[in-house]
Amino acid sequence: MTRQLVLAVIVAVSVAGCAALQAQDARATEQLLVQAGFQAKAADTPEKTAQLQRLTPGKIIRREQDGQASYIYVDPSVCKCVYAGTEQQYQEYRKLVRQRVIADETKVVTEESTDPYGWSIGDLWP
Repeated sequence: MTRQLVLAVIVAVSVAGCAALQAQDARATEQLLVQAGFQAKAADTPEKTAQLQRLTPGKIIRREQDGQASYIYVDPSVCKCVYAGTEQQYQEYRKLVRQRVIADETKVVTEESTDPYGWSIGDLWP
């Protein structure tokens, strides 16, 4: 293969990998939003789809509505919907995110402490 073709393949694989990771992150966020009580509202008409495209995707956005805070998360690619929640639901989402981070960190520490090779720290550093 020519050098340009190899470079093109590497770029294509990298882009595909990034897109897969972004979709995975979006699904994880959406699962937590649903657990927290957010409601998914589908863009099921051309008007809603057009409105969905004008909103910032992949971020939780705070909005004031009738003096009350509301939160939305826009997903124009995976579910083609908007997740909407209240202040209380947003606080629950934040709590769930913190719990997930702690669980992930605990898992990493546990996995690293159970060394399948039987190495000790003294074996790694003089």
